[in-house]
Amino acid sequence: MTEKDDIKFMKRCLELASRAEGLTYPNPLVGSVIVHEGKIVGEGYHLRAGEAHAEVNAINSVADKGKLKSSTLYVNLEPCSHFGRTPPCADLIVSEAIPRVVVGTIDTSAKVSGKGLDKLRAAGREVICGVVEEDCRRLNRRFFTFNEKERPYITLKWAQSADGYLDIKRSDNAKTGPTWISGKPERVLVHKWRSYEQAILVGAGTVRTDNPKLNVRYWAGTDPIKIILSNSGNLNKELALNETNRTLFVFTGNMDSNIPGAIKVKLAGDIPASIQIAEYLFKEGIQSLLVEGGAKVLNHFISTGLWDEARIFTGRTCFNEGIKAPVIKGKMFSATNFDGSSLGIYLNDGS
Repeated sequence: MTEKDDIKFMKRCLELASRAEGLTYPNPLVGSVIVHEGKIVGEGYHLRAGEAHAEVNAINSVADKGKLKSSTLYVNLEPCSHFGRTPPCADLIVSEAIPRVVVGTIDTSAKVSGKGLDKLRAAGREVICGVVEEDCRRLNRRFFTFNEKERPYITLKWAQSADGYLDIKRSDNAKTGPTWISGKPERVLVHKWRSYEQAILVGAGTVRTDNPKLNVRYWAGTDPIKIILSNSGNLNKELALNETNRTLFVFTGNMDSNIPGAIKVKLAGDIPASIQIAEYLFKEGIQSLLVEGGAKVLNHFISTGLWDEARIFTGRTCFNEGIKAPVIKGKMFSATNFDGSSLGIYLNDGS
């Protein structure tokens, strides 16, 4: 098998793994392919926690099990080596006498962290690791950030006018509701994004102005856990957020406030709220957070450096005045054009 072949089949693993994005928490996204004499004879992916892992599904899909003894197994993440809700995949690979294993990247979580590769090598298997590694880490960026940085992967998202405003200038008696900058295709995409993340956060100003639902009504998927950041705790009694069934957290400095249906979390005054939120979510096992605004909240996360990715829609029209959009420094990852806007995705490069 050539290096070009290894890359081709690893990319197939990534295609399979991505089908379950948003469904596998707390487990990572994993796809596996089994190749015999240059042809795929089995493949599978992990769908959700507690169910069979990708390698198991791939092995089970091979019609002629005799071919396993002269096949290569590809998997985008190191096979597990411990007993959890399912047995170790490394043990299964060894027991099936698969001679060659190609891995996209090491699983850096404490339970695995090289132990799966060690077990395979100790059993005499040929192991190659680091194939398309950047893409493999990108797919599981939430999992890696959670385990390596002990916080959720944080994505910022906003839409701004062509001249850099989040919203028009509103009078005190302005009608509640969003000022749309992007079109329907962009809103569907945002709801798809929401289905991939475990939690979503907005500030109290956004709740008062837009009264959002923060659900995935334009996409099939699970609503994220909802979080409001409000130091005063003074919010509308009738929250559209409560129209969905997911948990609502309010991080606030005022524990005496009455917020129907919410779990209140006390904010300490001497520590940035973004740090407290990230630490709390890590302890709760939340691997990803989507921050959707408003300007004060977005700028707060930017100022503390607690963001990994920013997704920015820029519309075609100008507002001339209003609420200024944040300014962010980062590495351009991708750019996409829609009829009504352009989308830029930026990664935090630490600069």
